[in-house]
Amino acid sequence: MASSDFIDRDAERAELRDLLAQGRPRLALLYGRRRVGKTHLLKHVWPERTTFHFTAANTTPEQNRRQLIADAAEWGSETLREEDYPTWRTVFRMLIELKTPEPLVVILDEFQYFGADIASLGHVASELNAVWEQRRPPRAFVLVLSGSSISMLESLNTGAAPLYGRFAWQGQLRPFDYWYAAKMASFRSLRDRALAYGMYGGTPHYLSTLRPSQPLALNAQRAILSPRGEVRLLLETAIVQEEGLREPQIYTGLLRAIGAGYTQLTGIGQSAGLPVNTALREKIERLVTLGYVEAQRNFAAHPKEPYRYRIADPAFMFYHEFVVPHQTLLTRLAPRVFWAHSIQPRLDVYMGHIFERIAEQSYVRAMNGKHLPLARAWGRWEGKDREGTPVEIDVVAALDDGRTLTGGIKWNRKILGAEVLTHHLSILDRLSAAGMSWAHEARKPDAPILFIAAGGFSSGFHEAARLSRHPVTLWALKDLYSSRLR
Repeated sequence: MASSDFIDRDAERAELRDLLAQGRPRLALLYGRRRVGKTHLLKHVWPERTTFHFTAANTTPEQNRRQLIADAAEWGSETLREEDYPTWRTVFRMLIELKTPEPLVVILDEFQYFGADIASLGHVASELNAVWEQRRPPRAFVLVLSGSSISMLESLNTGAAPLYGRFAWQGQLRPFDYWYAAKMASFRSLRDRALAYGMYGGTPHYLSTLRPSQPLALNAQRAILSPRGEVRLLLETAIVQEEGLREPQIYTGLLRAIGAGYTQLTGIGQSAGLPVNTALREKIERLVTLGYVEAQRNFAAHPKEPYRYRIADPAFMFYHEFVVPHQTLLTRLAPRVFWAHSIQPRLDVYMGHIFERIAEQSYVRAMNGKHLPLARAWGRWEGKDREGTPVEIDVVAALDDGRTLTGGIKWNRKILGAEVLTHHLSILDRLSAAGMSWAHEARKPDAPILFIAAGGFSSGFHEAARLSRHPVTLWALKDLYSSRLR
C-alpha cells in the first residue's frame, strides 16, 4: 500500500521506522482492542523482505512455540529443528540470531498467547529478558511484541515485570477520530460522514464494510440491523473475544445497563443484577480502560462527586440504542422498515451526543494545527441555576493561558439565529450569580466562546459574534472537515 493510501497512524509508523534506523537491537510494545488495525499497521511499517511476522493462535503456549520455530525456518530458509529449541529462552535466542543480510524486524503478534495467563506470560517475558541482556554484536534489529489483551500486554512494562524499562517504544492503538473515519466513510454528504461515525465509530474493520456509493441507510440496514450483518455480529461478540476479560457475560450485562440509560453506579449494578461494591466499580473501570465506556462529571466538579458512565464507542452506542432493545422485533421486521419507523425519526436526537464528541475531537485537531489555544481540560456542565431552572453548557474548557472557554454544540438542520448566543451569555450570567467560579471567569471579556453547528449560522449570528465583547469562533460542518484543521 502506498503511503498516500494509508489512513492515519503516521506518528506510529515514523517512530517505529526510526527504531530500526538506530542500527541496534530495540524492543517495542504495541497493544489495543481487536479490529483497530494493529496488524495492518505493523505490515506497513517495514519492507516485507526485512520482516518476520508471526501471529500466535489461541491455543497452548507449547503449540505456539513449535509453530514459531517452523515458521521461522520457512521464512529464513534455515534448517531449525524443534528439539534444538526446547525452551522459550532458546527460541528467543534463535530469533535474535536469524541469519539475514538485511536489517531484521521480528513481530510476535498476539503475544498474550505465549502464556496461559499473566503469571505464565511473565515467565516467558523473563526468558526474553535473559536473552536480551546478553552481550551481542550491534545489529539493526527490532523485536515487536503486539497483542489484543491490553491488561496482559501492559503488564509486561510495569514496575515488577522482567521487561520493565527494556522497551524503547510503547504504544496503544486506538480507533480513528471522526476525521480519519471519514476517509473510509467517504460519502459525498458531510452530514452522512458524521452520521457514519455515529453509527460505525472509528474502528477500521467496521468502517471497511461501508460502501460509500450506496446510501448510508442501506449500509446500516445491511451491516448493523440485519441479524446476519457483519458489523452487528462483530459487536455482539466483541466482549467475548476481548482478551483478558474473565466472565464476559458480566461485562456484557454492564454495557447493556449503561446502554439502557443507567449512568450511576447503583443503577448500573441493579440493572445488571450485581451487588454495588468495589468489584463492580473495578469492572466498569476496566470497560473505561478498554474504551467501551467513559466516565463523566461536571466541569470543575468536587473530587467526591460521583461519575456518570456512558457508552464511549459510537458503534456500541448505536448498537445499544437501536439494536439491543429491539432484537426480537428485528427478527420479524425487514431492516428497511425498522430503519424508517424506529431509527430515522430519532437519528438527529441520537447524533446530538455524538456531535459533542466530534466537536471535542475537532478542537484537538485545531490545537495541533495551532489554530486555537490549548485546552488543559475539556468538559460540559449541567445542573440548575439559583432559581432552580435546569441549564446545560455543552462546552466548558480550561485553557492553557488561564482563560475559560465555553460554547454550544448543535446538531441542527436549520441555521442558528443570534438568540442562541444571547441565551448562552444569559446562562453564564445566571450561573455566575449562583456562585459558579468558572462561569464568573467565562463572563470576562477576553474569555472565548465556541459554537459548532452542523447546519450553520444565520447572518445575524455572525454579526452578533463580530460585535460581541468576547472572541467568538463559529464552525459549521464544512469547517470540521476542512483541511485547515489537519
